[in-house]
Amino acid sequence: MTKTFTDKLPIIIAHRGASGYRPEHTLAAYELAIALGADYIEPDLVSTKDGVLIARHENEISETTNVANHIEFANRKTTKLIDGELKVGWFTEDFTLAEIKTLRAKERIPQIRPQNTIYDELFTIPTLQEIVDLAKAKSAEINRAIGIYPETKHPTYFQSIGLSLEDPLLANLAANNYQDANAPVFIQSFEVSNLQYLSTKTDLPLVQLLNATGKPYDFVASGDVRTYADLATALGLREIAKYAQAVGIHKNLLIPKDSTGKLRSPTSIVKNAHAAALLFHVWTFRNEDCFLPLDFQGNPQGEYELFFSLGIDGVFSDYPDTAKTKLR
Repeated sequence: MTKTFTDKLPIIIAHRGASGYRPEHTLAAYELAIALGADYIEPDLVSTKDGVLIARHENEISETTNVANHIEFANRKTTKLIDGELKVGWFTEDFTLAEIKTLRAKERIPQIRPQNTIYDELFTIPTLQEIVDLAKAKSAEINRAIGIYPETKHPTYFQSIGLSLEDPLLANLAANNYQDANAPVFIQSFEVSNLQYLSTKTDLPLVQLLNATGKPYDFVASGDVRTYADLATALGLREIAKYAQAVGIHKNLLIPKDSTGKLRSPTSIVKNAHAAALLFHVWTFRNEDCFLPLDFQGNPQGEYELFFSLGIDGVFSDYPDTAKTKLR
């Protein structure tokens, strides 16, 4: 592994594309993110019924597509238990890719980003291959490497229904010549066991995601008592380093908030991660006040400045242009 946290500026990871400006997980959002200076574009990956990896925030797609308007799919609406939660709606694993391609994307949080609703139902749902094709084409066009940062969504669930995400992901990446530790790729997961499996199958960099609360769902399924808080300790980070090359952490793990939403003092998690030779990426940075700490209402640039000053190696941002202006 030759990626280091000492010789480069922090990377800008376009969170689901430039999702502050376009409906997330669309080629339009990814393309705009690249134009705005992102180093990596981030697709969340789920599977279709016929085993094709596509980009959606969740496998339940009523919030991010117009599926509810397609009367031919009305009988596909159902209830499923996903990672311990009952979900009602339409699920990607019940649709073939051809059927998915008849749907159109829409803004997921229209109450917060009403300006994005003008793009509702204009864009199709992209496959992983289409996203790779875009990254490669844009890299050649602008003479700058654009990386991809895919997340395996609900890997335990998809494995349980015979649609494992890991091997199809690796097959796709290998077919596109993304295979070694220096390839412009990070593979991320909130679960642990699938990253451990991937570490035996690939040299591509792996990222353990750490939430501010809860525990990995594969730990729930297996009865493992550890939580994300346990994984975020110095000991936990050293364990992560046995199978991953980076951590992607909720920003509250680095700078907690008090009960009023005001920031407290930073923790030692960056220092501990770097001591374990892990890169340190932080999510998610957004410009709207409802997502900002009390200290930076109306000033998202100030939040970036603070986090960059703590020695982090990358940020997930819905607004890569804002991140870029404060980095460079």
